[in-house]
Amino acid sequence: MKKLTINGIQKEVASDGQTPLLWVIREELGMTGTKFGCGQGLCGACTVHVGGQAVRSCQTWLEDLDEGAEVTTIEGLHPTGEHPLQLAWIKHQVPQCGYCQSGQIMQAADLLANNPDPSDAEIVEAMNGNLCRCMTYESIRAAIKTAAKA
Repeated sequence: MKKLTINGIQKEVASDGQTPLLWVIREELGMTGTKFGCGQGLCGACTVHVGGQAVRSCQTWLEDLDEGAEVTTIEGLHPTGEHPLQLAWIKHQVPQCGYCQSGQIMQAADLLANNPDPSDAEIVEAMNGNLCRCMTYESIRAAIKTAAKA
């Protein structure tokens, strides 16, 4: 058993140490906001925060996390879904299919935590590893700029 702090709540997980964090979150803890995309850390759909930094949960092994590691998923970004990014996503009607959006928001939250007023180029650089099949990149950039002002 390993203790993790998931969205501010301490949990004990029983998964094997070789289990990717993504499957601990989805299968063991039943939190399905974090999505499986490519399984290789290339698309960003599985992005969560560990210790306040964006990571690809499909490539983060349970055994590599410190005891009590703080993990934040899309469900824990804001208790009522009113994080400035979530509100900006709604305002700009970013999602089309929506599959990648939790990873997009989590990556953007990491960006704004480290750079509260990013330029367009900085947004592109930070978000470059998060893919959107629906090509909503302009709406994503606009939403990040709106959230940065909030």
